[in-house]
Amino acid sequence: MPIDGEYEPSPWEPIAEQVDLYESSGGTEGAKLEGQPCIILWTRGARSGKVRKTPLMRVEDAGSYAVIGSMGGAADHPQWVHNLRATPEARLQDGPELRDYAVREVEGAEKARWWAIATQVWPSYDEYQSNTERVIPLFVLDPA
Repeated sequence: MPIDGEYEPSPWEPIAEQVDLYESSGGTEGAKLEGQPCIILWTRGARSGKVRKTPLMRVEDAGSYAVIGSMGGAADHPQWVHNLRATPEARLQDGPELRDYAVREVEGAEKARWWAIATQVWPSYDEYQSNTERVIPLFVLDPA
């Protein structure tokens, strides 16, 4: 089922502005996060049911993507983690392309493989994990 419906922008203004810029330009502007390519992840709010959009690091391999719930090593998961656990479906915009994806949280060897790919894109993921007691979740998005 596609992630459609009423969109509720992030209450954090820099995130809402980046999503607007990314979408309005077809992914040609606002397409960097901390200097690295990013994607826009669409989720369905676990409580509100509204569409939520979040810019995240672009971690892609063979048409599938990984999203890492690091939040910079904070003590709590980002809200989108709860959204994906409640509704394991997402829409993702990578540049001008917008597609629907099935989502699964991974562990063990599969997580280790994706983590290695992710740290090639953003090496700070290792530091984030060492700075928090929680296990940082990793989700794989496969084309629906």
